[in-house]
Amino acid sequence: MAALVTFRRLLALPWGARGFGVQLSPTGEKITHTGQAYDDKDYRKVRFVGRQKEVNENFAIDLIAEQPVNEVEHRVIACDGGGGALGHPKVYINLDKETKTGTCGYCGLQFKQQHH
Repeated sequence: MAALVTFRRLLALPWGARGFGVQLSPTGEKITHTGQAYDDKDYRKVRFVGRQKEVNENFAIDLIAEQPVNEVEHRVIACDGGGGALGHPKVYINLDKETKTGTCGYCGLQFKQQHH
């Protein structure tokens, strides 16, 4: 349910505010990755009186976009996120098609089969 509310909130934002990275609202407030920006008269804005709202500017979607596509030789690969216990459950990604790039549903890493 929370994801649906967030999605609706993102749709309500102006087109320029939906881009990746930190954007500013018309009031000069930083917009978070979920599209959170308060109106001038919103009572929740009292938390930020006398200071700027702190927003992490390293959105995960931007960090994953910087990662290059991993070329592998096998048709089926396994991704566990790396890092042992800091990773995620192991998933198997099928790379059958010649132009297909497989993406891990947990960490977003992309893989492509290297053809000989």
